[in-house]
Amino acid sequence: MVERADVVGALQLRARLYALIRAFFAERGVLEVETPMLSAAGNTDPHIESFVTAFDGHVDGGARERWLRTSPEYPLKRLLARGVGDCYELGRVFRNGEAGGRHNPEFTMLEWYRVGWNHRRLAEETVALVQAALALVGRTATVETLSYRALFERELGLDPHTAPVEALRAPLADFGIEPEDLTRDDWLDLLITHRLQPAFPSDRITVVHDYPATQCALARIRPGDPPLAERFELYLGRHELANGYHELTDAAEQRARFERDLATRRARGRRTPPVDERLLAALDGVPACAGVALGVERLLMGMVGSDAIADVLAFPFAEA
Repeated sequence: MVERADVVGALQLRARLYALIRAFFAERGVLEVETPMLSAAGNTDPHIESFVTAFDGHVDGGARERWLRTSPEYPLKRLLARGVGDCYELGRVFRNGEAGGRHNPEFTMLEWYRVGWNHRRLAEETVALVQAALALVGRTATVETLSYRALFERELGLDPHTAPVEALRAPLADFGIEPEDLTRDDWLDLLITHRLQPAFPSDRITVVHDYPATQCALARIRPGDPPLAERFELYLGRHELANGYHELTDAAEQRARFERDLATRRARGRRTPPVDERLLAALDGVPACAGVALGVERLLMGMVGSDAIADVLAFPFAEA
C-alpha cells in the first residue's frame, strides 16, 4: 500500500497513467476533447448530488446559476451530434456529499464514446485499458464477464428480475438497513455493494452486463422477457471502476426519464436541477454509439493495492 507521505510517488504514477491513456486512444484514433465544467443544467440522477454556484458578472444571456459537472457526458453527446466522432475527455468532475475512504468530492473521470459500437464491445476495450494500466506496475488480472442475472443466481441463488422484495431483503438482514422508502432497485444495489462486490477477488476484473430495465439510466433497453438495459459495470477487485452504456439516442424517451428522476428527487425532498435542454435538442442527432465513464482514482487505487483514495491524491478533501 502507498504511504500517505509518498505524495511524489503517487503523482508520478498518475502522470504515467495519463500518458498511457492518451497513447492508448491516440493509437485507436480517438480524439481528446475538452468540455465545460460549469453548466446551466444539472444532473437529475436521484443518487447523485451536484455542486451549484452563481455567476455575478455581466452577461448578455443565459442562466446565472451554474452547476459543476458530475460527468462530461451531456456536452460530449452534443459533440457527437455535431459529428466529432470517437472522442474522450480526461478531467475533473464534482459530486456533493461524497467524501470518505473511497470517495472525494472532486475527482478525475475518463469518459469516452465509440460510434457504431454496443456496450459489450466497449466493455472489451475498457478491459484492455485497465490491463494496460496494471501492466505499468507489473500486475495482471484475470477477467470474468457475466450477466447481472447470472451473477445473482450464482452467488445468491436469486433471479434479480423476478425474486420478490422480501427475498432480496433476506440476505441483508444482518446489516440493520432501515427499509423505509427503499425501492426494489435500492435493494438490488445494496445486494451488490454489501454482499457481492466485497467478495470479488482482488486480482480479477469483473464485467457485469445487461441490467434490469428499471436501472437503464441513459442506456438503451433491449426488448425481451425480461427487457434489459444495455449497460455494463467493470470492477477491479471489489472496487467499481467504470459504468458504460449502449447509449439511448431517443430524446423523447430521455426527457421522460429525466422527469421520472425529478419526481423521485421531489419525493425525497431533494433539489431539482434544470434539465439539460441543449442535450435533449441534440440527442436525436447523436449517432448509434456506446460510452463509458471510468474513475481514474479508483483505477490508481487498484494499481497500487489501496482501499484509501487519499493514497492517490495530492491533497484529499480534508486537506484541500
